[in-house]
Amino acid sequence: MNYALQKTLELLLIIGLGLLLQKKVAKEDLKGIKTLILSVALPATIFVALLKIELKGSLLIFPLMALVFNFIMAIVTKYLLASSLSNNEGAKKRTLTMLLPSLAPGLSCFPFIIVYLGDEYLALAALADVGNKIFVLILLYMLGMHWYHARAVKDLVATTSSKLKGLFLSMLNEPINLVIIIAMVLLGFGLTLSSFPEFLENTIVKMSLIMTPLVLLFIGMAVRIKFREFGFIFSLLMRRAGITFLLSAIFVFLFPALAAPMILFIVVFPQSACSFWPFAHMSAVSTLEEKDEQKKPTFDINFAVNILACSMPFSTILIISIFSFSEFFVNPLVLMITGIVIMAVTYIPNLITKLKRSNKSEEVVNYNTFFGINTNAHSSENQ
Repeated sequence: MNYALQKTLELLLIIGLGLLLQKKVAKEDLKGIKTLILSVALPATIFVALLKIELKGSLLIFPLMALVFNFIMAIVTKYLLASSLSNNEGAKKRTLTMLLPSLAPGLSCFPFIIVYLGDEYLALAALADVGNKIFVLILLYMLGMHWYHARAVKDLVATTSSKLKGLFLSMLNEPINLVIIIAMVLLGFGLTLSSFPEFLENTIVKMSLIMTPLVLLFIGMAVRIKFREFGFIFSLLMRRAGITFLLSAIFVFLFPALAAPMILFIVVFPQSACSFWPFAHMSAVSTLEEKDEQKKPTFDINFAVNILACSMPFSTILIISIFSFSEFFVNPLVLMITGIVIMAVTYIPNLITKLKRSNKSEEVVNYNTFFGINTNAHSSENQ
């Protein structure tokens, strides 16, 4: 059996086990599992991976690339993806601009990178996530508060600055970020995992081994898709994936000497699910608006929840598919065609709807012309 297919089946079986456990797991239990993943298993895995790489200044390109991707997707979301909504749906447009450019690789991408590509690429993914976190935790928060103040009745500049300071401190206190900082300092002094006492080294390694099965079980247990607005959200996620394929293809075309594992890394990392942090920022804004008794909210919180619920399983399936057909997706031409096809497929229903509407209006005009009906005259008689 093909190695990639075998690994895919193994991962799907664990996710399937999580699906079977859904009815036995409460939301509070899921929060505990998520805390265990983000505070113990994932930091340990990233720590082990980082201490296996050779520290170079050239590695700074990875967080920079992730940050550039975030900015490009923010522009694309505002002027292309959100344009499918009408002008009176400003709250939903702002919600999309916050969510779609963000990435949550910890739960949707890292487990598969370590299985298919190994520790070295997990370390690179952790470094790339630093750039993504700067965008998601700081810049998106500032954007959300800017929109709030532009529409709010009260001016809360002092509150905003204190919240921003608190958010920056919470980012430093997050276990994953602390692990990255500590690992980089140790690498700077030439220390590796083998420099630790054996009992400590073994403990860290054993904690890292629980990450992949724990995350896959979590994905299976947490998937609860609400079908309201599902079609529209699915088409948005498809367009997001299509644009990401195009951006990856352009990068691979510019650097044709890249190895196949690096190409897969560049393709998979930006296909991560939408981050939870923008939702946290939007919830904070919503709380402020409730205190101000603001009638028109800045963001649509229910819409954001539905996007997050769909984004995780969508990205998981997409990432597994890419790795399962890895020989197919290392070709930049294939990436380009895949992106174009996905974009075209998502816009076809809109074009069909517009054509049907235009045909109906033409039929009404032709019918009135054939029978000599003057709609203006009828309207004037009724008046």
